[in-house]
Amino acid sequence: MKDLKQKTIRSGLAKLCSQSADFVLRIASLVIMARLLEPKDFGLIAMVTAVTGFYGLFTSAGLSAATIQAPTVSNEQLSTLFWINIAVGAVLALLCVLTAPVIVRFYHEPRLFWVTVAVAAGFIINAATVQHSALLQRQLRYVTLAVIETLSQLVSFTVGIVMALKGFGYWALVGTAITTPACFIVCLWAVTQWIPDLPRRSVGIGAMLRFGGTLTLNSVVVYIAYNLEKVLLGRFWGADVLGIYGRAYQLINVPTDNLNSAVGGVTFSALSRLQNDPARFRSYFLKAYALVNSLTLPITLFSALFGDLIISVCLGPKWMAAVPIFRLLAPTVMVFGIINPLGWLLLALGLYGRSFQIALVIAPLVITAYLIGLPYGPTGVAMAYSSAMALWLVPHILWCTYRTVISPRDVLSILSKPLVSALVAAAFAFLVQRYIGELLSPLPRLLLTAVTMGVTYVLMLLFVMGQNALYLDILNGIRSSPRLDVTEAEGRSV
Repeated sequence: MKDLKQKTIRSGLAKLCSQSADFVLRIASLVIMARLLEPKDFGLIAMVTAVTGFYGLFTSAGLSAATIQAPTVSNEQLSTLFWINIAVGAVLALLCVLTAPVIVRFYHEPRLFWVTVAVAAGFIINAATVQHSALLQRQLRYVTLAVIETLSQLVSFTVGIVMALKGFGYWALVGTAITTPACFIVCLWAVTQWIPDLPRRSVGIGAMLRFGGTLTLNSVVVYIAYNLEKVLLGRFWGADVLGIYGRAYQLINVPTDNLNSAVGGVTFSALSRLQNDPARFRSYFLKAYALVNSLTLPITLFSALFGDLIISVCLGPKWMAAVPIFRLLAPTVMVFGIINPLGWLLLALGLYGRSFQIALVIAPLVITAYLIGLPYGPTGVAMAYSSAMALWLVPHILWCTYRTVISPRDVLSILSKPLVSALVAAAFAFLVQRYIGELLSPLPRLLLTAVTMGVTYVLMLLFVMGQNALYLDILNGIRSSPRLDVTEAEGRSV
């Protein structure tokens, strides 16, 4: 038994450092690749990944979260789950290959055939990492996981740039997509040194399979809801338009995706151990929720207000058509920043049925929005998407918190002060940019507005709003996590 007090500190810092490195690498990749490749290259890959990404939802079959969430897991259970993942991965790889001709006919683009076949290899590779990665997360070995993830991203980033410089075009993006899991699996197996046994029957994985199945169904519904617009744009507006929309979508989501991943992984692991301690569960969740939104809200407002500078600096002048899309997607990203952490709440409490019900309501809402906006192109889709998510925000909060230890008032209390602080800081940064920044070129102007808004926001939040004690407590609060048995999976519970 190890003391989770120290382990959570290391895990949280490691995850934060890993996601910071991932953020830098993803931004660097976006900046460099956007200058080496054309929008159509990104659009071609997006056509394939919008479809194959759906298959990817089944790779883990929800069994990674099931392993993390379960009170105890034996070596026999882990081994059986591993082989289930491998079987699923093999089926998905075959299905991906069989789907290639269909994708070609759907988009009227023959180049997509071999791209789809190449992407298929990733399903088996990813399947072989699911339980090894879950084991590290269950043990809160995020330091190790952080190093592996960062190394994998760095290697794939390098491979992609080299291929782009050598004139491989869109194949550079395929190379990046395949290199990441290939490097990840080698490092993961070398570090964990866990070799699965042969699968066995009657090892008590029924509950885990049900959990994973429900979670997978939830992911499927959510994926369709949040990615169908890319399929529709690619089909009816072409690769160029989809490439521009996809870059805008990815760029504005990079900060919040990394932030949610950094905090969410550690938080879910810890909350799953606090299901029977409502007071500590509530305290821990609210601190994590406050931390995420205190960063998400100002980042999203900054992106919406200074989208032209961000696109100009990060992607270059040939991507300026992405600016209105980038800005129109900002409300969607803000809503996701608010509601995504509520998913930790439901899953940690075992309320995956409610999570699935919510997904079944969200899906038709956003799909209807896509269809309304589609005749008006990518800006119409982005505007309709954000409008639908804004309308859904309050019902989502009420439904997620219903009869839990978290109330809607708790959520509102957490959100109000950082939101007001971010609005004031954004207004001040806009004035500075308007009267001083116009004299500067795009990069210095972007840095000036970022520093101005950042400093103003911190001063507003900590001192004007009186939140300095809260966020100091959040940093110290990482130390008050639950205890966890971290024995290795060699015939014992883990």
